Amino acid sequence: MRLKAENVFKPGAYPEYTYVSRNYENTGISYELRLKQALRTAGCLTSLIGPSKMGKTILCEKVIGFDNIVEISGADFNSNTDFWAIVAAKVGLPYKGELTTEREVNEGNSKETDSKSEKYVLAKDTVIQYYKEHDKVLVIDDFHYASKEMQTKMAQQLKDAIRRELKVVVVSLPHRADDAIRQNADLSGRLSLINIEAWEKKDLKEIALKGFKQLDIKITDEVAEQLAVECLTSPQLMQYICLSICTLLEDKNEHIVNFDMLEMAYKFTTVNFNYYDVVNVMSKGPNPRGKKRNLYKTLDGKELDLYGLIVESLAKNPPIMELDFDTVYDRIINLIPKTEGKPDRNSVKSHLNNLQTILKEKEEIYKAIEWKDGKVYVLDPLFLFYLRWGRMNG
Repeated sequence: MRLKAENVFKPGAYPEYTYVSRNYENTGISYELRLKQALRTAGCLTSLIGPSKMGKTILCEKVIGFDNIVEISGADFNSNTDFWAIVAAKVGLPYKGELTTEREVNEGNSKETDSKSEKYVLAKDTVIQYYKEHDKVLVIDDFHYASKEMQTKMAQQLKDAIRRELKVVVVSLPHRADDAIRQNADLSGRLSLINIEAWEKKDLKEIALKGFKQLDIKITDEVAEQLAVECLTSPQLMQYICLSICTLLEDKNEHIVNFDMLEMAYKFTTVNFNYYDVVNVMSKGPNPRGKKRNLYKTLDGKELDLYGLIVESLAKNPPIMELDFDTVYDRIINLIPKTEGKPDRNSVKSHLNNLQTILKEKEEIYKAIEWKDGKVYVLDPLFLFYLRWGRMNG
């Protein structure tokens, strides 16, 4: 049976036909083998850390298997959450409840039924034993979404759980790393650390080449190379773009991917991404409280304040996920005609500090960038892709 594009390119699910295995830190050992080794080490917690949209969860699904993996998110926990209640519920265990027992009681010549209700809470040992007996592996994705207080509580619970040989993988981002895990003295010597590196172009190209071959669609190595640049080291974004290309080709009844269609495919892809409000918040900055901001004319005829210039600078070529301050500043200066006045370096840094404060206090989707240690980190490649292709100005 002929495969459909949505069966081959799967941005949000396990990509059976386009899965690409990579080597771990240039060791010649695959990430799959490294994770398998970590999970076989009794009494150790596996810490998997890497940038967003890099396939960390897909790696876990590949190695552990869908029948054995139990996925929960750091977002499932707040300061009042019972850790073991969540862990038990994910496998259908009745962690808390009320048990009613009935018995017959003789009252003279008649018999009556006496009922008694008792509340119960499963012991965490029972939950751990269930996971072990059924070969389940607990994967805590987006660990950084939990509050700092809850992360500490979870680390304490996990310390005892792994000693009892519960298999656990904690997945998190760099720069907002799982410090409660990695800097916990009680877990010292009990951690298997796996750093997921950004994808290289050759591996990203392989996704496109494998997928289009499955669909009998022609693509040159040069076009695949361009896709690998634009997908910003993210295999998930590559899946999105390739699926968009397939949809455009089907609409025209064509079977060749060429350079001319790429810009349309990029813009078409951004329809899936809801970052309009994020860009709007970043471009506006904090409430000016009646103070008039300096506006700068740009080479393309816009008038932007410094917050707008920062956003524009991130979107420019080449697409980069990590920019030092000098790069950001140079990009801002290059947006402005030489005849116009320029913002000074300290003013740019001050505005970046303000942006960091604003975004830190908002929901997770707004935390798309981080200004830290003199660098701007773009934490979400889909956000940067949207900046480049998803706005009205293209």
